[in-house]
Amino acid sequence: MGEPYYITTAISYPNGKPHIGHAYEAIAADVIARHRKAEGFDVRFQTGTDEHGLKMAQKARDMGVTPAALAAEMSQHFIDMCDGLDVNYDVFMRTTEPRHHAATQELWRRMEANGDLYLDRYEGWYSVRDEAYYDETELVEGEGGVKLSPQGTPVEWTVEESWFFRLSRYQDKLLELYAAGEFIRPESRRNEIQRFVEGGLRDLSVSRTSFDWGVKVPGSENHVMYVWVDALTNYLTGLGFPDGTGDYARYWPADLHLIGKDIVRFHTVYWPAFLMSAGLPVPRQVFGHGFLLNRGQKESKSVGNVTDPIALAETFGVDTVRYFFLREVAFGQDGSWSPEAIVTRANAELANSFGNLAQRTLSMIFKNMGGELKSGLEETTADALLAGAVAEGIAGLRAAFTDLDFSNGLESWMKAVFACNQYVDEQAPWTLRKTDPARMEAVLTVLFRSVRQLALAVRPVVPTAIDKLLDQMGQPAAARDYAALETASWFDDLITSGFRVAQPVGVFPRLELPEAVDG
Repeated sequence: MGEPYYITTAISYPNGKPHIGHAYEAIAADVIARHRKAEGFDVRFQTGTDEHGLKMAQKARDMGVTPAALAAEMSQHFIDMCDGLDVNYDVFMRTTEPRHHAATQELWRRMEANGDLYLDRYEGWYSVRDEAYYDETELVEGEGGVKLSPQGTPVEWTVEESWFFRLSRYQDKLLELYAAGEFIRPESRRNEIQRFVEGGLRDLSVSRTSFDWGVKVPGSENHVMYVWVDALTNYLTGLGFPDGTGDYARYWPADLHLIGKDIVRFHTVYWPAFLMSAGLPVPRQVFGHGFLLNRGQKESKSVGNVTDPIALAETFGVDTVRYFFLREVAFGQDGSWSPEAIVTRANAELANSFGNLAQRTLSMIFKNMGGELKSGLEETTADALLAGAVAEGIAGLRAAFTDLDFSNGLESWMKAVFACNQYVDEQAPWTLRKTDPARMEAVLTVLFRSVRQLALAVRPVVPTAIDKLLDQMGQPAAARDYAALETASWFDDLITSGFRVAQPVGVFPRLELPEAVDG
């Protein structure tokens, strides 16, 4: 068993169906998890839904259903989204589960035992939509002088009895954490949070009495915990906390919390402070990715440009959507998508470049060599140069993916694909078939090896299509990780097994721009 690696997404708020942002984060986390597994890590991947809070209670009331019924119905949509996008999580954590209430209450007790919780009266601005408290100095002015949160959401003046967390105690410790390494990425998010904390921290209201849909405060049953205390604890619950053995002992602290840039403060200020207070290790890294914009605009119901990610996958294909999201956008920055951009990128790179390379290679082996592969063929300088270019491209992908730099990683991979296509054009195996059949066999064998290597490298991004290709290439299902790239005997083993290339079936068909995309 390899070294443990624990990755989580933010848990989604299920007061509506999944949108493109949920899909983007889930796909990115899945690719990271698959990449780490391919590298030999023992990966634990958790996602889920954040089902408590005033926003859910109000939504349920408006719909005439109970919050529990709404949570159950909407959470299923997020499970279906993950299943539909090949997001292969290990744990789907729902915060309404009894084990989560128990874990959150234990975290509370530990913070209370450390002297960090006290009862007082809260008066201040609260955004129901953000489930967040804001200082007067953070508010912005909307139309007609209306006060809004920094996110542009409505705020309301709230007065009620509340438990408070002594967040102010943790200012120096948090700044030490930020200075010690790469706890917050990318750097722009770290700088933003560091400035916020350096400006001074006020104690945080962490309970509500105006509604009861949430985790009860131990010993104060008329209080429910602030939804962010509850939500953040999910990362512990899924590992069996407060049981300190088993999965918790193996996987905590988390290696990576992958979240949207709009909730970085909760994960990099409140969460590590709660953990420090409870005497628990803090996560190793929090990465705040950017937004995925629809033709440059943030998706919203009012604009009418909200995209159903499952409909998008049904239109263009799951693997195509996964590839496009990670290839098109510099991870950590905002990016834009459109149907035209998906079709252009997929056709140029997946269909015309790699897909065509694989199809042509297997077809020529099937037609001109009877599907039979041969070893011991003479290698030329051109063959060795191509092998070097492919190895370099794959090494670039692996290093970039480890650094969460997906776009550049796939760029490196594409350079290797282009090198293969250039090799095909220069060697012209269709001509060699008549002039030098032995050289044709060597060229096609070099290409078969190269396609196999490239397929294994990109498998975390487009797993379904690549598995169909590797099946056609006789590659064992159990040997499709990065270790298989270095297995010296794989080709001779394949020949010894009696494998023959059959008439191939393309795995990356060309796309046509649909007349309309369901939004």
